[in-house]
Amino acid sequence: KTDSKWEEYLDFCDRFYFAVPPEFPREVISEETGLIIADRYGAEILREGPVTTLAPARRKKLTLHAARVSARRVYRFLEPE
Repeated sequence: KTDSKWEEYLDFCDRFYFAVPPEFPREVISEETGLIIADRYGAEILREGPVTTLAPARRKKLTLHAARVSARRVYRFLEPE
């Protein structure tokens, strides 16, 4: 049994992948997502995730949010209280 929380993330990405170790049971991963098998030495994409283009307004909002968070962190690092 798996949770379906991951489906809530689909509106925030162009492609969605699960990355799992080689021994992970692949049958529990949805066929509608990308699949990456990874270990400590490397990774391989076994199945491409379908492309669902992010809405331009959402992409801009997410990009600006990430930039602002990053800028605040750099500022706090350079100008400690």
